[in-house]
Amino acid sequence: MGEGYPHRYLRTITKQRFKPMINADELKYWVGFSRVPGIGRIRFSQLRGHFDNLQDAWHASEGKLKQAGLDARSVDSLLALRPEISLDREIEELERHQVKALTCEDSSYPARLKETYDYPPVLYVKGELPPEDAPCLAVVGTRRPSPYGRQAAEEIVSDLSRNDILITSGLARGIDTVAHRTTLNNGGKTIAVFGCGLDVIYPAENARLAQTITEHGLLVSEHPLGTKPRPEYFPLRNRIMSGLSLGVLVIEARERSGALITASQALSQNREVFAVPGSIFSPNSKGTNHLIQAGGAKLVADYADILEELNLITSLPRQAEIREFVPANESETAVLKQLTSEPVQADEICRLSGLPIAEVSSTLAILELNGIVRHVGNMSYVLDYRVRTG
Repeated sequence: MGEGYPHRYLRTITKQRFKPMINADELKYWVGFSRVPGIGRIRFSQLRGHFDNLQDAWHASEGKLKQAGLDARSVDSLLALRPEISLDREIEELERHQVKALTCEDSSYPARLKETYDYPPVLYVKGELPPEDAPCLAVVGTRRPSPYGRQAAEEIVSDLSRNDILITSGLARGIDTVAHRTTLNNGGKTIAVFGCGLDVIYPAENARLAQTITEHGLLVSEHPLGTKPRPEYFPLRNRIMSGLSLGVLVIEARERSGALITASQALSQNREVFAVPGSIFSPNSKGTNHLIQAGGAKLVADYADILEELNLITSLPRQAEIREFVPANESETAVLKQLTSEPVQADEICRLSGLPIAEVSSTLAILELNGIVRHVGNMSYVLDYRVRTG
């Protein structure tokens, strides 16, 4: 094994500060071009190679833009949008929203992302940039996880966070949300990559989660402020998630899903891909099981499989602290007898324990409040994996 990364890097390494190499006057032209559809990394390179600076490129005539190598559609888009874009107002809005625009020439631009082929020329960020060598893992999956998928995400991400792995995801419903929240609940750092502008929270119900991430992590987008979410933006967003990371973990994915697109992009970026296996009868697991079967992903049974594959184990991994719990009464004893790491529905606990539903419900509520059991959806409960009962 290699040396890996030092533990507790998030606490021992001074956080990376923004070190812009582009002055404010030049930055506004980068931001302006980022608003023009069709001008990505390749077009930026053509403009920078042809003109002395981006200011000249911004004000160039149609003929000079075509001489630089821009196709007719990109030129038409630029000429149509240029009069409508106030570059000074763009910078003012970024400052008002506390968003930084990082160009690919900034020393603070994520080095790992810049190693990929199709990195964004301009990256909009809000929050705290992690150290350049921070080990990072993208976690993706279905927007409608089963209790099994939710439980797998919570347990694996909890352990990864406790071992100082920074978690990247897309702020979407389902597994993405579970990954972000679990990381934060365990004192870890997380990055949310948007498929829209950073001032447009999607989905809207994750607005508070996004705010918390800005305080304990980072929001990232390639889209300028005000950009509304569109279906085609999300597959593009996924390449940034995998590009920022050492690998991608897929937890529940149907045969055709965005999570599989992320896995495919990760493989093309020479990143490791991991997948949690699932039931052969579950539609949610068809994609992940196929990834494993086809050799595109490594099967993951727990967090240590990931740490070992990525050469991140420098000593014994830090596991969750196990708590011993003694039931306070007969009701708790009867309910806990029916609970394991496999989800059990409340009505099944009633049937097995012989207790009335009201007593089971109140007992489960107390046990959940004390962190002994966890509700994993669909009125199903599991014994918290950090708890041992007598």
